[in-house]
Formats: sequence, C-alpha cells, structure tokens
Amino acid sequence: MTLDRRSVLRNSARLAAFTATVGLTATCSATTHGSRKGAASVAARPQPTHLAENPSPSPSAPEPEHTSPTLPPLAPDTPQEVVTGPHSRPQLALTFHGQGDPAVATALLTAAEQRGARLTVLVVGSWLDEQPQMAQRILDGGHELGNHTQNHLDISAMRPDQAREEIAQCAERLQRLTGSIGRWFRPSAAQYATQMVKDQAQQVGYQHILSFDIDPLDYTDPGADTVTSRVLKSAAAGSVVALHMGHQGTVTALPAILDGLDAKGLHAVTASELCS
Repeated sequence: MTLDRRSVLRNSARLAAFTATVGLTATCSATTHGSRKGAASVAARPQPTHLAENPSPSPSAPEPEHTSPTLPPLAPDTPQEVVTGPHSRPQLALTFHGQGDPAVATALLTAAEQRGARLTVLVVGSWLDEQPQMAQRILDGGHELGNHTQNHLDISAMRPDQAREEIAQCAERLQRLTGSIGRWFRPSAAQYATQMVKDQAQQVGYQHILSFDIDPLDYTDPGADTVTSRVLKSAAAGSVVALHMGHQGTVTALPAILDGLDAKGLHAVTASELCS
C-alpha cells in the first residue's frame, strides 16, 4: 500500500475535480440527523480477520511500520453505530478528531496520560500523510486509533464510490503505519452515518461506526472554561464525547475536564474498552 508519486498526483487530481463538482466543505460540522438519534441501530456483525483482537496485515500486504496493540473484544450486543456505551460502569470515552499542530496534539496526549486517561483518536488521513509519526505516538500512550476519512469532507453528500474512496484511503494509511485499519470509523462533517456511509464503511472493513452524544463545540474555540463546563454538565456513564486535538483551548481544558470527571466518579477509557 505504499504511496508513489503517480498515486499522489492521481488522488490530488481526483480530489480537485470532486471538490469543484460537489462543492463540499471541510469544516467539522455540528449538524446532526435529529430524527436518527432515537433510531434502533443495526446489530453488530462478526469482526473480519484484519480486525481480530490481535490485528495483523494480510500475507500479501507490505510489513507495517509499527504494530497495533491488541484490542479487547466488544460486547456481543454492540450496535453497528455506537452513540453511547454501557451505562452500568463508571466509564466514558473522550474521542478526538485527529488533525492539527502536532505539538498541540502531543501536549493533549501528554495531559491525558499524566492523569491515566486513554483517548480514542479518529484521524484524518491527510494529517497522517503530513505527520506519520503521530500514529505511533498515539498508540504508545495507550490510546486508540480510528478512521475519520482521508480529507474530512462532507461524506454524506458524496456518491457511494467517492465515500468509499475517502474511507479506504485513510484505512490504507492506518494499515501501512500500524498494521491495522483500526476498529472504528467516524463520518466526517456529520454526527450520524447515513445508510450509504455505513454500507461503504463496511465494504472497507469497518463493522462499527463511532458516533457521540456530547458535542461541546470546542472547534469553535469558545474558551477552555466553556469547553470544560459543557463536557462536565452532560457527562455520564457511557457517554461518548466529541473533541478536537488541534485546538489549544481543548488542551487547556483537558486537565480540568479529567479532574471534574474524577469528581463525578467517571474514568476516560478508549471506545473499545467502553464497549467491551
């Protein structure tokens, strides 16, 4: 899956034509499909071999630059689209859009590690092209990696083949860098996945979509105190919180968020741990 110059040029040309045609945006949107929030999720399906508890590349694939850690098995009743985890344990998941200044991202990871918190980072593939070292840095801290598309465009507005390519390109980077595409996919510019997006993610190998139930809108940079209060006001056992690595206010807020969660008897774990 090693990228060569021709594939980079081909992908760049495809993206330019695609963006001009569809007029997609690259902002992290808070827009949700409200009518879907209470909908029943599709039952979980068996994990494919490359998402086994000790994931490894296929025999024909090149050796990965690093190896992903073993993932805990998910509970049998884990839905296809996870919005919250079990409410029976004092745990929640802090999930992060993986993009931005690597120094800011590293500071956030360090702040979490100092307090024993484990995060889930849904990376944008183009960020890994620029900062490939961040994949291993995230894993080294005991955190979890997932897929947040290649270019963070409005995936719900794409044709199925375009959506699949966006998911597959990011999966390729994850596989090459870590030996696994990761367990979770999160759609870009949407809280919930449309059926089309679910179908395309499954074709790439993602049996589970990771949504969220708490969005403090930290990407609007409202200030660390506001981010902290928004998270702590809604946080409960099983919550999945959507946050962003590339914002200094989020880094500043994280210690206070973790202290506040501790005061509520809650601990931040990875999405796989939450759903295990």
